[in-house]
Amino acid sequence: MTFRRRMRNMEPQITLIEAALFDLDGVIVDTARYHYAAWRRLAEELGFRFTEHDNERLKGVSRMQSLEILLEVGGLVGRFSAAEKERMAERKNRWYVEYISQMTPREILPGVLPFLAELRKDGMRIALGSASKNTGLILERLQLGRWFDAVVDGTMVVRTKPDPEVFITCAERLGGVPPQQCVVFEDAVAGVEAAQAAQMYSVGVGDSRLLCEADCVITGFLGVRWRDLKMKLLAVKR
Repeated sequence: MTFRRRMRNMEPQITLIEAALFDLDGVIVDTARYHYAAWRRLAEELGFRFTEHDNERLKGVSRMQSLEILLEVGGLVGRFSAAEKERMAERKNRWYVEYISQMTPREILPGVLPFLAELRKDGMRIALGSASKNTGLILERLQLGRWFDAVVDGTMVVRTKPDPEVFITCAERLGGVPPQQCVVFEDAVAGVEAAQAAQMYSVGVGDSRLLCEADCVITGFLGVRWRDLKMKLLAVKR
């Protein structure tokens, strides 16, 4: 676990954290490989190679924004009409849904369930905030729905990360928890930026070099204790 202090132009100092907001892909479950398989299949159909390195740029952004990035990688920007791009995005999503429809609870990332249980024991409210429009299907396949007091997905918001709309909406649906009393768990730079824009605490899940702007970074949830993490977050000078 890595941790860094930083000053923020916010007041007053908050001494409570009442809600935990989670991204889905790359935090609760690794659906990134299914997204990548579907985007790579589309790229191959269009006649170019789409690498895992290219795929990093798609983390935390909407489906249509992801398509624009893919077309940029393939040198195909401006070659297709809006209607053609809609059909491409739908084709990609159809393949993706085929892949995730075979998911099982065994694909929940290590340590996630004990961490959620610890949050619940501490009286925390828990929400899921994801750009994915397939969030409902994934939660159903993983049998995770009971853990979340609110779910906000890509069908419920207009603006995508790094805009904070999804996390602000989560806080509202949890009964109006003040943003400064929320902590966001994110694996994408855009998600960390969204948490910061919402004036929420942020925990990066993944590579500390990429997520260095988060208040705290963990490699994953295995072995992470909420009470220890909470103390570190509350020590952040805001």
